[in-house]
Amino acid sequence: MEKKKFLERDDLETTSMEPLSPMSQMLSSPNLFIVITFGFKTKCNPSAFVEGFKTTLINAPRFSSKMVINYKKNGEPVWIPVSIRIEDHVTVPDLDYPNIENPDQFLEDYTSRIANIPMDMSKPLWELHLLNIKTSNAESVLLAKIHHSVGDGMSLMSLLLACSRKTSDPSALISNTSATKKPVKSMISAWWLIAGLWFMIRVTFTTLVEFFKLMLTTCFLRDTKNPLMGNPDDGIQSWKVIHRIISFDDVKLVKNTMNMKVNDVLLGMTQAGLSRYLTTKYDGYTMSQKKKILEKIRFRGAVAINLRPATNIEDLANMMTKGSKCRWGNFIGTIIFPLWIKSEKDPLEYVRRAKATMDRKKISLEAFLFYGIIKFTLNFFGGKAVEAFGKRIFGNTSLAFSNVKGPDEEISLFGHPISYVAGSALVGSQALNIHFISYVNKIIINLAVDTTTIPDPHQLCDEIVEALKIIKSAVQEKRSHNMEV
Repeated sequence: MEKKKFLERDDLETTSMEPLSPMSQMLSSPNLFIVITFGFKTKCNPSAFVEGFKTTLINAPRFSSKMVINYKKNGEPVWIPVSIRIEDHVTVPDLDYPNIENPDQFLEDYTSRIANIPMDMSKPLWELHLLNIKTSNAESVLLAKIHHSVGDGMSLMSLLLACSRKTSDPSALISNTSATKKPVKSMISAWWLIAGLWFMIRVTFTTLVEFFKLMLTTCFLRDTKNPLMGNPDDGIQSWKVIHRIISFDDVKLVKNTMNMKVNDVLLGMTQAGLSRYLTTKYDGYTMSQKKKILEKIRFRGAVAINLRPATNIEDLANMMTKGSKCRWGNFIGTIIFPLWIKSEKDPLEYVRRAKATMDRKKISLEAFLFYGIIKFTLNFFGGKAVEAFGKRIFGNTSLAFSNVKGPDEEISLFGHPISYVAGSALVGSQALNIHFISYVNKIIINLAVDTTTIPDPHQLCDEIVEALKIIKSAVQEKRSHNMEV
């Protein structure tokens, strides 16, 4: 494993340094990074990418800096700017493409292979792999391996938008897309004061409850041992990274019919899929026994929450500019989300439960408290304590979950139209990481699993996809019934 390079005393006096943010400090291990797959509709031109990144990527400070240890500051890591040569970070493997029998399997194996290699910490923390391989969903592929301390999903999505252009107009940046805003009702009576007071009471009470649960998880409260939970003391033995593309319209159908957010639907179908998968893992038990086992399971996920005040696509595209309302880097919190792992007859109960739980979490300030705890720990106890805190949170929960919204219209990267964007963040000691990324009319399900714990990730993915189909069917039946009534 690569060690973080120490900053020499003489260099310390002349080098411009920037400390890592609290979350970047927690994610500073060489084994914590993000693997992103860009599928293109055309064959890729490596020279076009190299020249394109020379005028875009190196303008992002984190991509032209490396992490070193500042011995004058208790051995904490810092960023220092360095000169960079794009070609040193781009790999174009010499492959015998005509003789690759199964391109999809080859891409999966190649992605998993680079996911099992710790990041080289002696240079800026990113690398690119260009493969002119035709798969089921693309004519060529770009794999990006980026250390998580460089930025979170929102930061990296902003970078993609800043580098890309509209497919319909190669000279234009992506159009602005604003989030839907709820109309604000005028309240000029005493009820406004009463409602506001009641809301503050709910926020305070819910925050205290969720903070108490967070502290219990940090100290000793672990999930029930289950087939999807690895042993945090063993660490990750072997990563397997896969993805699956589904229709965004199916998710929107459920969202609109059930009057909820996209994230609620994704969490609901995840709960349903995990329940289906776990039901198959208790051989030798009757269905009634399996149902009782699932009812007793404590199964929670560490869900990443974006803390930026503005998350519209237009703000993300300008995130790297001075004075932007958005913040580059890792400005995220985490909530401990209890998943509804049950054998439900009504498939819509999974999405209802997801919405109810997330609504309660939104009222609380748990995500901000998590970030505040990380910052407080870093300031008073140092980076080692922050890393230990993160290990406790991730080690006591069963999975990591996130959802990143991508562009609503097709874009191209240096003249290459993008077919899809997939990505997995390999963080913590959980054996299961589930991430969703939307792109135009597609949602990409991304699974990163430790195969020593979960040897059949494709079956797990199948169950999640099948869960959405069942939920969609139930929604259509509900709509049909309502129309008849």
